[in-house]
Amino acid sequence: MTGYATVQSSMAQSAPETESGPDASSRLGVEIRSVNSRFLDLAFRLPDELRQAEPALRELLTGKLKRGKVEMRVSLESASSGNLRAPSSATLQRLGSLEDSIKSWLPQAGALSVADILRIATNEDKKPHDYSEELLKLAKKALKELMAAREREGARLAEMLLDRTAQLRALAALAVPMVPKLVEQQKNRFLERWKEAMALSDGSTLPEIAQDRALTEATAFAIRIDVAEEITRLSSHLDEIDRLLASGGELGKRLDFLIQELHREANTLGSKSASLELTRISVDMKVLIEQIREQVQNIE
Repeated sequence: MTGYATVQSSMAQSAPETESGPDASSRLGVEIRSVNSRFLDLAFRLPDELRQAEPALRELLTGKLKRGKVEMRVSLESASSGNLRAPSSATLQRLGSLEDSIKSWLPQAGALSVADILRIATNEDKKPHDYSEELLKLAKKALKELMAAREREGARLAEMLLDRTAQLRALAALAVPMVPKLVEQQKNRFLERWKEAMALSDGSTLPEIAQDRALTEATAFAIRIDVAEEITRLSSHLDEIDRLLASGGELGKRLDFLIQELHREANTLGSKSASLELTRISVDMKVLIEQIREQVQNIE
């Protein structure tokens, strides 16, 4: 199912500087997008500083999500310009020595700017901070919001599917009384044809035999067009779909199977159709079933 969540956390520290802590202005952001897919497909967009956290993030997502194409983006913003510190004499001497050495080999190399020297001095001896703990907490919060968004969409999808199953029941109810009427019409048609044939014959065939033959043909026709069994199975499948939607959980594969069975019954109903009305009902059923099939792929 589709869903979106984004959270940000500002990691300001109480002390002005620590060798292993984050910058005072560091900001960590997590964004999760989820789109429809029959299987679980995870993609991560992480900055280099947070690449080592990918296994933990993957485990977190796979523990909660079962299907969908999910992308997680993590951003880390750090503006250290407000924490500039004056370079020490030893640092300046070392930079000057290095610059002279480089220019001896590369005379065309440009000189260090003041900004270059301040940036080097600010980051000198500063160990990289491990953001894994902060990132995992933020990812859990984002995942919680994503699950809530997916649940809201799931409720809307379930409502739509229940509406489609109700329409299928209504179409099935229309088809049931049509069969006896068609059988009666066909029986009368057979009898009329036999009467016409008897009127043209020499009378060698007994009227009782002709009538029995007409009734036999009508019975065979009734058996051939009887859709009561298909309607019963279709109603049973619709009941199961409604039950699954009410129970929740992982429904995708079960609903896929039931949709296939619904389509089979609608096809059989169309193949047994002996009137334009039944054919239209079969076509309308197939349209609704296809709409259900498209949305079933999104349900988890």
